[in-house]
Amino acid sequence: AFLATGPRQNNSIFYEMRTYDIKPSKMKEFVEMVNKYLHLRTAHSELVGFWSAELGAMNKVVHLWKYDNFAHRTAVRHALANDKDWQEKFIAPALPLIEKQHNEVAYLVPWCQLGKPPKEGGVYEWVTFQMKPGGPALWGEAFQAAINAHINTGYTKLIGVFHTEYGLLNTVHVMWWNESPDHRAAGRHSAHEDARVVAAVRDSVRFLQSQQNMLLIPLQCSPLK
Repeated sequence: AFLATGPRQNNSIFYEMRTYDIKPSKMKEFVEMVNKYLHLRTAHSELVGFWSAELGAMNKVVHLWKYDNFAHRTAVRHALANDKDWQEKFIAPALPLIEKQHNEVAYLVPWCQLGKPPKEGGVYEWVTFQMKPGGPALWGEAFQAAINAHINTGYTKLIGVFHTEYGLLNTVHVMWWNESPDHRAAGRHSAHEDARVVAAVRDSVRFLQSQQNMLLIPLQCSPLK
């Protein structure tokens, strides 16, 4: 098996992806609050990154948290509920600014290490693939080949490939880093003319139901910048 149905990286470590839709008139206020008070939250568990959507969605933030296992997450959630500073300074004033919340639990695929950008100041692309039912036993090898074909072009940096465990099943999230939106656009154009990429994508789309993406900008408080 190539993704989460096989041996997982780092044993029980998983990632929680949280997506919040913010009221349009409150986006600036929400981001300011996050940058000011998120240190109260990161005192309890590791934040991988915190971004706002620039293209592909509006008034949306995405944040990614790392947990050792489910017991660790339970303990963290319990501690947060009892953290007076966090509840009073952030949660109470922030909740009225949020229209909708969504979360998923996912594992890094076994053939991917969580990466870091070569420098600060770029942009992140979050691509979500909804694959056909059957799991990695059906589409894992073809999907991995398509990802590797894009990596080999050299125009983009892979940050992580995550396979959902809780949420919409047979979903894979891929995060890429690029120097700028224009650099990504130029790289994509070149990749579409690369025979290796074309062949790998044609093979993998046999198992694809849908896909969507967002261009994300890291917040000031984000470890991944």
